[in-house]
Amino acid sequence: MLTYQHFLSLTDETGILQFSQLNKPDPNSGHTLDDNARALMLALSMDDGRDLAMKYVSFMESCQQEDGSWSNLLLHGRYSSIINSEDSIGRALLACSLGSMCKWEDISTRCREMFQKYLPRVVNFSSPRAISYTLIALAKGDAIKKVYTMNTMAEYLLNLYQVRRSTDWHWFEDYMTYCNGILPQAMISVYEITGDKRYLKAGLESLNFLNDILFRDGFLNIVGNQGWYQKGQVIPLFDQQPVDAASIAFACYEAYNMTAKSEYLELARKARAWYYGDNIHQVSLYDERSGGCYDALTRTGVNLNQGAEAVLSLLLTEQLIMSSAASSETAAGKSS
Repeated sequence: MLTYQHFLSLTDETGILQFSQLNKPDPNSGHTLDDNARALMLALSMDDGRDLAMKYVSFMESCQQEDGSWSNLLLHGRYSSIINSEDSIGRALLACSLGSMCKWEDISTRCREMFQKYLPRVVNFSSPRAISYTLIALAKGDAIKKVYTMNTMAEYLLNLYQVRRSTDWHWFEDYMTYCNGILPQAMISVYEITGDKRYLKAGLESLNFLNDILFRDGFLNIVGNQGWYQKGQVIPLFDQQPVDAASIAFACYEAYNMTAKSEYLELARKARAWYYGDNIHQVSLYDERSGGCYDALTRTGVNLNQGAEAVLSLLLTEQLIMSSAASSETAAGKSS
């Protein structure tokens, strides 16, 4: 049975730690903004998650400077710019957007304030993934929607797609790296708010292209991080990382919500199944003893370390699929 045991063991008085040595949390790995943002998203959907959510919110606040900028890594009591990235900030903005709508008013207020404090800077993003996280944040967060900012960023992302798209390549870049699902998901999310069918067409077309690549063997085969997938070259199989399975699950579920086509829901479930052995090695990445998730699927098996990104990706995907099942049961009950 899936548990939150390892997720909770990674959380200390500051927030969630970045890494584990095997299944033992490593206090020397520090705390990152993006891991605590993911942890906040998980806590928001837990019935008893208020205290946890407050801890992650407090950490994210401590990472934000007076001018609104964020530091990503707290290590040995000092903030470091070693691994600062636009992508980590994009994930923080998405977490703040979702937090701004939560039932706990003190948390929602603080999330909204962090979001608004950084928002003027997002127009300077150049990372397609950071732009995508921000677009989803703007689309999902009713209380903090900024239509002009959304349109500007959405046009930028759509232009990337239109420039690089060709007969046999329906993608935003000339390569595929990590968290690829976030790009089509952003386009679909923007359509939901604007009704502009150009975004929906780009979102579904690129997602279908991505799915044809990743599910080519009938199960999820994530693009490996050893060189990534360069257009016209061989797709590397390893290492496959848990965060990418989550990215595909969320993108497919977004498409399912928009189109009601059951094949997207089925692919989201296949992405979930990757964690439990429906993968190239037919080996589970879930550690039943610790409640953790192995950091990667490698050429020889699995990376036995169990960091925050891995377990949070698993648990967020699990929550997504469980919520879809609950929604289906509710709909079936109403129609009967």
